[in-house]
Amino acid sequence: MARPSDLPAVQAALLFACMLPLLMLQPCRAEQPPSPGYYPSAMYRSVAFSEDYRTLWGSQHQTLSPDGKSLTLWMDSSSGSGFKSTRAYRNGYFGASIKVQPGYTAGVNTAFYLSNSEQYPGYHDEIDMELLGTVPGEPYTLQTNVYVRGSGDGTIVGREMRFHLWFDPTADFHHYAIIWNPDQILFLVDDVPVRRYERKTEATFPEREMWAYGSIWDASDWATDGGRYRADYRYQPFVSRFADLKIGGCATDAPPGCQPVPASPSGGSALSPRQKAALRWAQRNSMVYYYCLDQSRDHALYPEC
Repeated sequence: MARPSDLPAVQAALLFACMLPLLMLQPCRAEQPPSPGYYPSAMYRSVAFSEDYRTLWGSQHQTLSPDGKSLTLWMDSSSGSGFKSTRAYRNGYFGASIKVQPGYTAGVNTAFYLSNSEQYPGYHDEIDMELLGTVPGEPYTLQTNVYVRGSGDGTIVGREMRFHLWFDPTADFHHYAIIWNPDQILFLVDDVPVRRYERKTEATFPEREMWAYGSIWDASDWATDGGRYRADYRYQPFVSRFADLKIGGCATDAPPGCQPVPASPSGGSALSPRQKAALRWAQRNSMVYYYCLDQSRDHALYPEC
């Protein structure tokens, strides 16, 4: 391998940035991820929002397509909007295609997630995929997060991993999905695994039933550069579009023999070599934050690190 000093200045700077074990990681850009060789999104039919979901809040800020297969949510100074599955699940595949708005969207959070916060207020579990708004010239951030049983005192212990994606999420729909199984959580973008969160102990893994949600809301306090840039309602309404909703797995009322959705083509929990290669690519090229590397956090709260 050529030394950095032997490379052109731009290449040397990129190589150096990619080698540094930084807290705020500098993504090393490449064109496209390698094929994962396994496409769970193709295993399930699209579900109509009108069949299995209900409005959670902001009904006046939702528009359902005539076929019920796509849902537009928007946020303005009066309200955001959200929806929720009518059924609770104990594991499964949960995916939706999402397209977000370009331009000034600082402070705007477009989320697709699993939660039981209404069932266990102050002590809930949650698995998040959130597209965090931005300012012109800067990329959207995809935040993934896992909460486990809250803390009961109002403090939420989050386990964030963030990415600057290899595509523009405002230009077209892309499929964001969560596979939640008894032994691991897999976060996928267009079937590419970007994060794998394994079950280490009961205290660090969500095991109670959860519902699936989607929403758009004002997260100005933290979403964009730690709250430096806030929602500016001169640019309202802020619009996010959801489509191609897919769910498979075991609802809470499913028979005891219901099997979790396989995370790999082998049907087991171990990822295939191609999935592992795609995961490594995503984390090397797109990851910009990982909570286990954040020295400002109390790592006693994160035994899995």
